[in-house]
Amino acid sequence: MRYLWLCFAVFFGTAIKASTGLAKGNSEGISKFKLSFFQDTVRKDTSAKDTLLNDSIANIRKTLYNRFSDSVKATPDQLSLFPAISLQQYVKGQYAGLYVQEPSGEPGSVQNMFIRGASMPLLSRREVYQTQPLVILDGIPLITEHPFAFDLQQFDFNRPGPATNVFANIDMNNIASVEVLADLSASAIYGPRAVNGAIVLTSKKPGSVRSISFNSYIGMVQRPSVTTINGKYENAFRQRFYDLYTTNGRYSDDENYPIYLSDSLNNVYSGRSDWTDLYYRNALIHGINFGISGGTSRANFRFSLGNTKNQGVADDTGIDRYSAMFNINMKPVPWLVFSAMVNANRLERDRNRYLRDRFAQVNYFPDLSAPLPPNKQFYADYLNQYNKGFDDNKTNLIQGFARIGVEFGKFKWSTTFGVDYNEGYRDVFYARTLLQGNSYASNFYGFNQRLMLENKGSYDFAPAKNHALHVEIGNSIQWDTYKYTNAYAYKGANDYIKINLLESDPNNSNYLNPLAFPRELTYRFLDKTGDNLLSFYGKADYTINDKYMISATLRTDGSSNAQPTKRWFVSPVVSAAWSMKKEFLQDNNAFSDLVLRASIGRMGRLNAYDNYAQGPQYTATTGYTGNLTVPGYNAIAVLTRPYSAGWIGYGIPWSYSDQIDIGIDAGFFAERLRLSVDLYSKTEKDLILGVPDYAEYGYKQSLESGMSVNNRGIDVTIKADIIKQNMFGWTSSLNLNHNSNKLKSLPRGLNELVIGNRLLRVGQSFDQYWLLTNDGIYNAVSEIPVVDGQPLKYNGIALQPGDPRWRDINGDNNIDNNDKTLMGHSLPTISGGFDNNLRYGSWNLNLNFYFNLGRKLINQDMANRFDFVNREGNSNISSVKEITFWEKRGDYSKYPMYNPWSTVIPYRTDQDLFLENASFLKLRTVALGYDLTKLLSRKNIKVSRLYVYGSVHNVFTLTPYTGQDPELVSYDGFDTGYGLPIPRTYTLGVKMDL
Repeated sequence: MRYLWLCFAVFFGTAIKASTGLAKGNSEGISKFKLSFFQDTVRKDTSAKDTLLNDSIANIRKTLYNRFSDSVKATPDQLSLFPAISLQQYVKGQYAGLYVQEPSGEPGSVQNMFIRGASMPLLSRREVYQTQPLVILDGIPLITEHPFAFDLQQFDFNRPGPATNVFANIDMNNIASVEVLADLSASAIYGPRAVNGAIVLTSKKPGSVRSISFNSYIGMVQRPSVTTINGKYENAFRQRFYDLYTTNGRYSDDENYPIYLSDSLNNVYSGRSDWTDLYYRNALIHGINFGISGGTSRANFRFSLGNTKNQGVADDTGIDRYSAMFNINMKPVPWLVFSAMVNANRLERDRNRYLRDRFAQVNYFPDLSAPLPPNKQFYADYLNQYNKGFDDNKTNLIQGFARIGVEFGKFKWSTTFGVDYNEGYRDVFYARTLLQGNSYASNFYGFNQRLMLENKGSYDFAPAKNHALHVEIGNSIQWDTYKYTNAYAYKGANDYIKINLLESDPNNSNYLNPLAFPRELTYRFLDKTGDNLLSFYGKADYTINDKYMISATLRTDGSSNAQPTKRWFVSPVVSAAWSMKKEFLQDNNAFSDLVLRASIGRMGRLNAYDNYAQGPQYTATTGYTGNLTVPGYNAIAVLTRPYSAGWIGYGIPWSYSDQIDIGIDAGFFAERLRLSVDLYSKTEKDLILGVPDYAEYGYKQSLESGMSVNNRGIDVTIKADIIKQNMFGWTSSLNLNHNSNKLKSLPRGLNELVIGNRLLRVGQSFDQYWLLTNDGIYNAVSEIPVVDGQPLKYNGIALQPGDPRWRDINGDNNIDNNDKTLMGHSLPTISGGFDNNLRYGSWNLNLNFYFNLGRKLINQDMANRFDFVNREGNSNISSVKEITFWEKRGDYSKYPMYNPWSTVIPYRTDQDLFLENASFLKLRTVALGYDLTKLLSRKNIKVSRLYVYGSVHNVFTLTPYTGQDPELVSYDGFDTGYGLPIPRTYTLGVKMDL
């Protein structure tokens, strides 16, 4: 922590010292931005940008917009220096208010984004899906994978299918600008899909001058350094517990002791632990992008091709992306413009080979009494058996639009048809040697599709001198479709005939005919859901004297996912700005700009599931070996209770978000120091929550509206040109967000609600853990409290020496849920980035830091290590041991030595024993580059730009956390140990424009 504050202190002190002594200067090289609530009308006027129409908004309004430094901290050109494979990796730590979770370093895996906090409690991946910001590419709101497919399986580790990050299709070399819209004044034009904020990507546009670009890098990901263990180490670890809590202190006398550890002479488990060469690796990465553009002012184009390959450092993971992008503009007559864009990508991903994920996929657990051995030879044999099968993951993505725009004087009109489509395939086969003679095969195909038709018209005029009015109307229709088909089967005829779907009785004359219901255990699933959204909006911006601006947006949206009696929702948004520089400080040289702005508005929130509009229903989940099934016939359960879900009441209204934002943008000393501060409050109302109820009818819960949550906080962005000379320059920027959340109300007026291992209590933060307070260990009977002759109990079980000393909060002499308290936060209270760019001549050095503060996590990985008694030998998901079981992680010495055989389960995760501070400061990137352009120009070599660079990423992490990496945690705040390492990466690259 002190290192982080030291960095901040140096930054602020140097910036203030340098700025106060500056003389007047120009702002050359400083990128410009518009006020956030103007962004949707000017800098995101895609019809103007994409169709070569001249922006006819009055110059007086342009002056007000363009005065301030850009709110985007890093340009896409800078972002593209990072060898990222996903949009989330590009933008992490770059924008105030945007928090990115990267729970695994596995290339192409899913990452989560939150703008100004989570808009609801994250109880499952359903809620994570509903809290993600909207990503927009050239005006097309991109569709993501719907979580309804999770209903197929019992575990939500990964979504069925490829489970590939759909935002891995963004090649930053094709992007001209990246904007993060955090408040409604900026995102309202995109409607309820942007209620969680929006990330707007604008691709590079064609030009009338021919240009060629080439960008490429090659690099290496470095394998992590790990400490391996074997059976002797594990026996020594467990021996301490036997010495304390067994009569003879010998685990060899314990008939329940696992066989794989009982023989210390067994070299398979107690010999060399040399498996890491087969699991970890130094891997190559590369990226290449070639683009060409040209034409005339009447017709022009841009075309690019690219390939990016990113291999992971562990478990043979990796992703290969092939991409192509095409933009074209045509202007046959002065008043008519046609433009189109196509962005196509192919993603091929090698997934991890976790036992956990494989068993969750097949819904089948073999004998788990003997885990994978740490011996290289035996682990290699396992990999050979795994390689007899296959796990093919492929995803195809395409986005595109066709737009026609007309302009008659001050009137503009555009019509856009857009599409976003992605489809995924996953074909899997596991040989019988992996499942004790029970082979498995499956096929998944699914797609997500969004079609969009948008009309937009605008008119600009000046009602009076120094007055400007911009009026805009528009409507859009969006059709969303999500569909999948999935089939899997056990017990294939052999490993060469993967699934036998023919009659197996040769005495039957129809033995070559396909079976309607094969004797093999075969399951088939298909499902489809959709969402249609019809929207109308009107918007007006009024500017007076280049000092005052007021903007109002009114829209109405109708959704097919809303109930018939509540189909439409009206959303108003109002914003205003005041240039105090022009009002009071025109002759003040210290202030180059000063603007106060505010916005207030309401935006509807779409229901994510179409069944919310259908009233009461049910889903049956009964099947062979616990496999999930769908309602059907021919002896497959249809009316079998219990139901997993389905009670949905009538009269459920739209959920909506009320948001207030007050901000100030300031420039000092000829823009050498720039500051942007936003105070905000977001209140989500009428959210839907599953309330446990209707058990007498076979249901587990009732989905009801009435939950309300609030996020409030501050966004701060500071940028300073600390040194600005011809030969030497130093620019630093800091962005941070402080956010706090609170649960305001629950359905039915409840004050608190227990859902799984979470407690939701009105007036408290909804991202807190619900834990017992651990005060040590009871070493003797005399230490255990006694009340009225009765010793302290845990849920009716008398505590014994060797049990945890859990705090009896309510003093009733019984430890239970009433003694749990809410503590910690799974989301950071402060997050952001700190960037430094230093220039000397043609040399450039960049240092980029990323930090999270105030965040805690549960070290479940360590809890599992100590809870060896309850995790040994069972055939369930908690007993799975990966090859990384033979890797030493964490600090063993910080945990008390409880009696692991105690029936109170002393190493349970619902206690603060495993709650750790997960704050961190990372040096994320060090990049050194040299601009060869001037050197080549002196040699009469015509190159617009030639820039070479080398970089190191994920350099170091400062954190008090004792586990692997404080970032490798899922949305729920539990570190299960399954996140693959985020590797240190070295790259060499070149950027060239001709």
